[in-house]
Amino acid sequence: MNKTPRTPAELTELTVGLNRLARNLWWTWNQEAQEIFQELSPRGWQNLYHNGVAVLHEVSDYELRVRFQDADFAHRVRDVLKTFDDYLKDPQTWGDQNAPALKKNPVAYFSMEFGFHETLPIAAGGLGILAGDHAKSASDLGIGFMGISLFYRQGYFQQSFNQDNWQTEYYTLLNPKNLPMEPVLNARGEPVVCSMRIAMSEVYFQAWRVNVGRNTVYLLDTNRPENEQHYRDLTLRVYGGDSSTRIMQEMLLGVGGVRLLRALGAQPSVFHMNEGHAAFLTLELIREKISAGRSFTEALTATKTECLFTTHTPVEAGHDRFSLDLMGYVANIFQSQLKLTLDELMALGRVNPNDKNESFCMTVLALKMSRSANGVSELHGQVSRQMWHALFPDKQVEEVPIGHITNGVHLLCWMKGPLRRYWRRKLNFHSDSDPHQPLSGDTTTLLRKKPAVPWDAKINSPEFWARMADPDFISDEELWALRYKLRRELIEFTRRRLLIQGQRLTQGDFIAFDQLLNPDALTIGFARRFATYKRAPLIFQQFHSIVKLVHDKQRPVQFIYAGKAHPRDDEGKRFIQHIIHLSKHSELEGKLVFIENYDVHVARQMVSGCDVWLNNPRRPLEASGTSGMKAGCHGCLNLSILDGWWREGYDGTNGFAIGGDSHPDSVEEQDRRDSENLYRALTEEVIPTFYNRDATGIPRQWIQKIRRAMVTLVPQFNTWRMVQEYAQKYYCTK
Repeated sequence: MNKTPRTPAELTELTVGLNRLARNLWWTWNQEAQEIFQELSPRGWQNLYHNGVAVLHEVSDYELRVRFQDADFAHRVRDVLKTFDDYLKDPQTWGDQNAPALKKNPVAYFSMEFGFHETLPIAAGGLGILAGDHAKSASDLGIGFMGISLFYRQGYFQQSFNQDNWQTEYYTLLNPKNLPMEPVLNARGEPVVCSMRIAMSEVYFQAWRVNVGRNTVYLLDTNRPENEQHYRDLTLRVYGGDSSTRIMQEMLLGVGGVRLLRALGAQPSVFHMNEGHAAFLTLELIREKISAGRSFTEALTATKTECLFTTHTPVEAGHDRFSLDLMGYVANIFQSQLKLTLDELMALGRVNPNDKNESFCMTVLALKMSRSANGVSELHGQVSRQMWHALFPDKQVEEVPIGHITNGVHLLCWMKGPLRRYWRRKLNFHSDSDPHQPLSGDTTTLLRKKPAVPWDAKINSPEFWARMADPDFISDEELWALRYKLRRELIEFTRRRLLIQGQRLTQGDFIAFDQLLNPDALTIGFARRFATYKRAPLIFQQFHSIVKLVHDKQRPVQFIYAGKAHPRDDEGKRFIQHIIHLSKHSELEGKLVFIENYDVHVARQMVSGCDVWLNNPRRPLEASGTSGMKAGCHGCLNLSILDGWWREGYDGTNGFAIGGDSHPDSVEEQDRRDSENLYRALTEEVIPTFYNRDATGIPRQWIQKIRRAMVTLVPQFNTWRMVQEYAQKYYCTK
């Protein structure tokens, strides 16, 4: 029998507990916690980016206490708070058993962006999303982890389109009081303030704490009254401003991050640089050692044993480079601190230290200063070894010391709520003999372990996903019903979003939004950054043929697109403009749509509801491409170039490949061939398999591919596996 809280102490305990929970991002991957916040204010939950902190600000303490008089609601809050506390206090995590040294001396993970949730929009793309998923899985696994990034008080830009369908950007101010974060304070309750030299000024910064389960990510903020406005705005926007702003942001991240950790008394065992943006941290570590009496050479050698570097891009323009003049002005403090001339400083970031015309490259600095380096997929590791071979002229290309750990995704964060509930029912109520009984003793060790294994461990276990091959565990009919439910939810979400966007027909009338898209049609999704190498419009090179496909009444196809182009990427903006134009002013109208303002929420809707996830980058420029990894647990199949992770994941039975495991040297020839191969795969494999139905209307072959994708991809391409690899291969070794 549920007990209604009566005493003031009981009510206070629930109120305090719920506010504490709201300020820990654990709730972003716990369905029951999200349902509590949603129930408190359904409209606030919808309009405030699913933000638990903001919802609680909508609800007075008095209302909250009254709501707790509902015995069932109070019981569910108690259960969620107990689950949260049990999670935080679990003494038997993977990290406790396999990486105990990281508890005392954690990993310090530096990243220019962290993509946690739509609530906190401080990431521009996949680099940040990967960092956020890394932090969540480090928490789940019980690995000591401290993240360092910047608090961008205007975040990443919001996207809209003008009458010419041209992307325009606008920014909104983020209020820390309404976000799941809190100021880092000293023993007197005052903000911890540190400083560093940038150019000719002493720049002061404070920090915000983002609680990510068991761990913390610190966001540095220069919006301090001691600073000139120019420096206060250093942390205004993600990748904002010119090269001068960029180098200053990167100095703040690297040098400032180390200084904050020291101010907090942290002694990390390893400094993990997520891309080259953070590489200035190595110079700060060297400075510390020189100040303690070591020579530069000794300090460099010792620093190298502490640092790990992950590179994310095989695109030349993706590696930050700074000129001699910029380094001499903005980063001149390194010269005096390290007792180096400007040429000696520049040499640290040059492939050829003696080339006076070569700029300073952050990736080069990171590679020179790290004990280990890695790419983010097998092919990307190969490309990176080739790209940076000149740094290791005494080695063969295959001997260049850059390994690889293929990226993953944090499963629970990317599952839609209905899917979380669905899989939880399957986990908690199924056995080989009776689907209505709890898991029995003949299931795998992980699933039958006593005490009960936490839900997050179960959903990440290969043993659970292996059962997807068993039609007695989940039937074809169940899977097809699930797919229809998720597709319907995506289409209705898309209709609502397009209505808000105010999309119009050529004659000026509003589109009949409730008629947009067909819930029975094969739905293909494409959503990511609109960098040109990702070739978003590639499929429309076969325009007239695609028109015939979408208007085929027996086997219709439709497309949903989303994504942002960098504010200074006009070519990427032209790609978006072209696709929106086709969606409004061509025979694809109503069969092709573009959802504006792509974010984590839109991504979650799309990977769940689409039948096919399209990915057609110009190989080998997609380092990993994690968006397709989020599709498998929802029963969405990948149709992709064999680049990045898909080259490792595809086995011929678990999705579709565009072309083979090679590519022409000519860009023009590659584009032509990939366009043909994409259309061929679509018409000869994807569409026939999707519409090949038996007498009961079930596409058995399609569902078999869904099963294979779940068995072979989901347990492999997740950040639980990825973070364990980092711990075993890099974090716990010297």
